[in-house]
Amino acid sequence: MTQEDKKPSRSFVHAIQEIFANPSDTDSIVHFLKKAQDKNLIGNNALSMIEGVMHISDMRVQDVMIPRAQMIFLDKDADFDEVMPTVVSSAHSRFPIMSENREEVVGILLAKDLLKWVHESSQEERFSLRPWMRAPTFVPENKRLDALLNDFRQNRNHLAIVVDEYGAVTGLVTIEDVLEQIVGDIVDEHDDNDDESTILSHDDGHWTIKAITPIEEFDDMFSTDFQSQGVDTVGGLVLKAFGRLPSRAEKVHIEGFAFTIVRADNRRIYLLNVEKSSNDSSSPSS
Repeated sequence: MTQEDKKPSRSFVHAIQEIFANPSDTDSIVHFLKKAQDKNLIGNNALSMIEGVMHISDMRVQDVMIPRAQMIFLDKDADFDEVMPTVVSSAHSRFPIMSENREEVVGILLAKDLLKWVHESSQEERFSLRPWMRAPTFVPENKRLDALLNDFRQNRNHLAIVVDEYGAVTGLVTIEDVLEQIVGDIVDEHDDNDDESTILSHDDGHWTIKAITPIEEFDDMFSTDFQSQGVDTVGGLVLKAFGRLPSRAEKVHIEGFAFTIVRADNRRIYLLNVEKSSNDSSSPSS
């Protein structure tokens, strides 16, 4: 391909100017960006990230948060011998500190602060979490992810406690949870995939499920038999039902369940919303 071939045509450039000057909706912009990809004007990774940036405004904290049952936290009155094993075994950098009745988050401990105490304290000094507690940040479950990311950036904060409409703690969310919706899964040397839950239950009767969830795990939780369809993951089940790679907000009904695409790009599905459905057929719908 010559340099001349790589140049976008004048009509294509004009169309780009028009679509961004007067966009009808997000999907029309994404569609046009895919055309740009077809013309080798942008790469696969760039397109995926652009789609992620555009779609996080449609996602809420409850879609990506770590539920309360899976939170690793510290008790406010815990001594050093209780705190240190939790910090080391989890390899996290931030820990919610709970009140005596474990109903409220009263602070956040940074692991680096604990190391500072170890370095500076004497053997006779009694350990207490209270001097090291930082003020927690609270966010509602329905906060948009783009607004949360902006808050994280402005406040230089990496973790927020999620609360429901009554102020009760329902989980936590980190800046990594948000960034993964843009760049895909971020795996570091401390991640343990065997212990990570990929199915998040919500009080209103639906579930947020990662597409990489093993189909056996889904079958065990919902008493289904999708393993017989010859797929390994929930994402694979949904792809098979669509017969193609679906776009965000598309829905398919499979044997009493409705699967809606929450996050997907031009390569794969990342996140799904699942709810019980009276439609037992396997039929896509928009």
